[in-house]
Amino acid sequence: MTREPMNPMRRVFVLLSPLIIVTAAACGSDAGAASRWVAEIDTVGDTIVVRTISGGVWGSEATLVTELQIGELEGEDEYLLGNVRGLAVDHEAAIFAYDAQVPALRKYDRHGRFVMNFGREGGGPGEYRSSDGGLAILPDGRIVLRDQGNARMQLWHTDGSPAAEWRYISGFSTSTPMFVDTAGFTYTPMIDFGAPPPWKTSLARYDATGVAHDTIPAPTTDYQPPQIRAEFSRNGNTSRSINSVPFSPTEQWTFSPLGYFVSGVSTRYAILLHRPEGLLRIERAAEPVSVDPAEKTNAEEMSTDNMRSTQPDWRWNGPGIPDTKPPFNTLLVSEEGRVWVTVPQPGERIPDDELDEPRPGPDGSLRAVRRWREPTVFDVFEPDGHYIGRVRAPTGFSMNPSPVIRGDTIWAIHRDDLGVQRLTRYRIQTEPSTHP
Repeated sequence: MTREPMNPMRRVFVLLSPLIIVTAAACGSDAGAASRWVAEIDTVGDTIVVRTISGGVWGSEATLVTELQIGELEGEDEYLLGNVRGLAVDHEAAIFAYDAQVPALRKYDRHGRFVMNFGREGGGPGEYRSSDGGLAILPDGRIVLRDQGNARMQLWHTDGSPAAEWRYISGFSTSTPMFVDTAGFTYTPMIDFGAPPPWKTSLARYDATGVAHDTIPAPTTDYQPPQIRAEFSRNGNTSRSINSVPFSPTEQWTFSPLGYFVSGVSTRYAILLHRPEGLLRIERAAEPVSVDPAEKTNAEEMSTDNMRSTQPDWRWNGPGIPDTKPPFNTLLVSEEGRVWVTVPQPGERIPDDELDEPRPGPDGSLRAVRRWREPTVFDVFEPDGHYIGRVRAPTGFSMNPSPVIRGDTIWAIHRDDLGVQRLTRYRIQTEPSTHP
C-alpha cells in the first residue's frame, strides 16, 4: 500500500496487488490479475468517509453465471413455482422457498432436489396462514417464517418438526425481509400505526428463545420524496394511495448481519453504515443516467393506471418525472457484511413477444403494459468501504424476494420470457484485470 502526503485530515490510499490478488482469487478470477483501488479517506466529525476515486478489486465488470435452477413450466407440483415470496439458504446450501400461491414452505437440497414441505396452511402447531414470506435461518439451524395471519412467527427444526412460536403482529404484511445477525438475534419490521403519519418503521429484536427485546428505529432523514396521491370516498369510506414519482430519489435502508443499519438517501451516492464504533460513509462518483423519453412516458402510464385503481378520475398531481435516474436504488448486505448497491442503468425496450397481455381496468379499458426494463447492476463494497467492483446480473434476475448472498454465490428468483419463476444459484465470475 502506498500513501500520498496530503492534508492531515485527508488521505489518499492506492491499494495494489497483494490484497487485490487474494480477494480476486477468492471470487474465481485469475490469481495473477492485479488491479488497484484509489480512495480518499476523510474523517468528518465522528464519521469516517471512504470515497472511491477509481479502480476496484475486480478491475473489470463481473457477471453472474448460473450454476443451478429449480423450477419447471410443467411437471411435478414441487417444481412448479407460482409466487415465491420468501427465500433462505442454510449453511449446507439447502434452499428454503415460501411459495404464497400454494401456499407451501419447501426445502430443496444443494443439488436442487425437493426434500420436503415444512408445515401446511392452517392455524395449528407448525402451520401458517397468509404469510408475507419473511423467512430466515437461525444460527442453530432452525427455520423461521413470519406468519402474520396467525399473529406469530413459526419455527421448525431441520427435520420439519415444529420448534416454537414467537408472538408477532396480526395482519401487518410487509415485503421487508427478516434479518438475523451473527449474535443470533432476529429482527423483523414493526410500524407504530398509533402515531400520526408518516409512520415510522422499527425493527423488533428477538433473542434465540423468542423473547422480544427492544425495538430499534430505522434510520430517518428530513428528506421528503416526491409523491403522487389518490383519494376516493364512497358510502362514508375513504381509500388513499401514496406512491413515489418514478425515477425520483428515495430513502433506502437494510440491516447488516454484523448488527447495524445500512442506509442512504439516493439524492447522491452516499451509503451510511451505522456501526456501533461509529458511522462510516461510502461514497463514489456516479455519472447521471438519462431517462429515455419513451421510458418516461411508459412510467407515467403505469403510474396513472395504478392510481386510477383507487381514484377513477385521477390526474397527475405531483412533481414531474425527472430526466435522470438517482445515483443508486436499493441496498443489500451479504452474510459477510458486504454492501451491495443497485446502480441505475439505461432502460431497455422489452421485445414485443415478451410483453404481458393488457388487462382490463375497472372501467373496462385496457391497462398500460410495462414496455421498458432496466438491467440489474450492483456495486459491491467491503464493510470497511473498500470498493470491490461491479456485478451485472442476467436478464430476468429478480430483486423480489430479496436475494441471498454468501461469498461469491447468490441465490435469487429468475423469471424467464414466459414469466416462469426459477430458483437460481449464481456464481460471481470475474475477468482478469485490464489494469497495467
